[in-house]
Amino acid sequence: MRKLILCLVLICILLCSGCHGKVEHPAFEIPSEFDSGKQYEIVFWAKNENNPTQRAIYEEAVAGFEKLYPNIKVTLKDYVDYNTIREDVRTNLVTDTTPNVCITYPDHVAEYMQGENVIVPLDELMADTRYGFSGSEVRFDTPSKEEIIQKFLNECAIDGHFYALPFMRSTEACYVNKTYVEKLGYTLPDVLTWDFVFEVAAAAMEKGEDGLYKVNGKDKMLPIIYKSEDNMMIQMLKQLDAPYSTDDGKIEIFNDTTKEILLTVMRNSKAKIFDTFTRASYPANALNKGECIFAIDSTAGSTWMGCDAPLLEPGVKEKTVRFEIAVRPVPQFDTDNIQMISQGPSVCIFNKDDSGEVLASWLFVQYLLTDEVQLAYSSTEGYIPVTSKAYESAEYQEYLNNGGTDNDMHYKVKIDAKKLMHNNIDNTFVTPVFSGSASLRNAAGELIVKARDYGRRKGDNVDAAYFEELFSDIYTIYHLDQIEAVNTSESGVGVKSNFGKLPTMAVVLIVLLAAAWIFIAAMLLYSFNKKRKK
Repeated sequence: MRKLILCLVLICILLCSGCHGKVEHPAFEIPSEFDSGKQYEIVFWAKNENNPTQRAIYEEAVAGFEKLYPNIKVTLKDYVDYNTIREDVRTNLVTDTTPNVCITYPDHVAEYMQGENVIVPLDELMADTRYGFSGSEVRFDTPSKEEIIQKFLNECAIDGHFYALPFMRSTEACYVNKTYVEKLGYTLPDVLTWDFVFEVAAAAMEKGEDGLYKVNGKDKMLPIIYKSEDNMMIQMLKQLDAPYSTDDGKIEIFNDTTKEILLTVMRNSKAKIFDTFTRASYPANALNKGECIFAIDSTAGSTWMGCDAPLLEPGVKEKTVRFEIAVRPVPQFDTDNIQMISQGPSVCIFNKDDSGEVLASWLFVQYLLTDEVQLAYSSTEGYIPVTSKAYESAEYQEYLNNGGTDNDMHYKVKIDAKKLMHNNIDNTFVTPVFSGSASLRNAAGELIVKARDYGRRKGDNVDAAYFEELFSDIYTIYHLDQIEAVNTSESGVGVKSNFGKLPTMAVVLIVLLAAAWIFIAAMLLYSFNKKRKK
């Protein structure tokens, strides 16, 4: 019995060490030299949208790197979306089994910084004369810090330190069925306004005597579909110079401008001229079938847009209609002050007890910024490279100039989307990054979805009480009260706290821990009673 209890106690200790949610490592220090005689294995979590071409590029990058560093083995794990990566990282943080390198967003990095020295700060590594950018001991041609587009690099800073590096960048675009716009009697401007988009959308709802929509001769028409509800809210607020949050995590989204945006969503949802991805699925599918006029999605999604798109969804190709497609910035409120979201994957490094393993990870991250990887990956979708070195290369400029020469590598819509991003880098922005900023982003999207659903039922017939209740519910559901309290407390930034619901694995471990302690108590009580009876 004593042995059984001892085993259970040990199990509980192990479970307890995995459940407390605080992972700690010694602060990383750059080794005096990299031990090329020691074998290292690093794990890289990547995202490729189920795109076999992207998967092949990652594999080629791994093979090229391993050829330069035979003592480093890189294990690649694929994901199809960023949120799954985020959830898996949060789960693995509990058990200290995180990958070495991870595709991520700065919002997510802020969440990962739960314990001491979990994410490696990159400032000293970047500046190191041996293993940093253009370092003397690096076995390949790296970009210099100055050759990383400064705006993209600054997006990866948290509290004045770089905890990630940009890997690729994109923005959002409005993919327009120009044929239908002109059929409705409008001329498509270079920069769309929301008023123009809603006006054209309303005109597209006219039906003929046969009950079909005049513009497409079909029984289906949903003129505007927005892929990312959170980006819609965030960009509209930015365009209207309205508050969202402060840099230190104070929540400011619940304001009068937000109410006006939601009323606009309700009104146009009631008229059935607007919908979102959550309720209407992918905008590209409706656009390509001639059932949508304005499809708003990432420039990275450009290879799905248009009747000649190389990545048409299964079941859509045979239903695709012929039309001229145009790529425009997302609709604006002020065309003289264009505001567009900057997005796209970054890369972070998780700290490990072995500093050589961390250095191996850093070398691999640098390899992802080489021209070979940057140019190969950016050619797959509407992403652009994050270094001026890659952008200014003759190979990349020739690639851009060949837009439209084929419907694969040089698919015109994809090249146009890239040019849109390149031409508007100075017009892009990001939201403040702090612990819980990802939850705030999700809350912003939920506001749009709630407004859409209410609008479909009742239009914009709301009062002050409705918004008070809606804002209170969202504030509570997404734990914004906790986020705001921690981030704005006098004790400091709070990037080491975790918010939101615990990962499933953590809940399971906690339940097992509680059950184990209950069993131990029961066994001790049983043993005690048994001795008393003797």
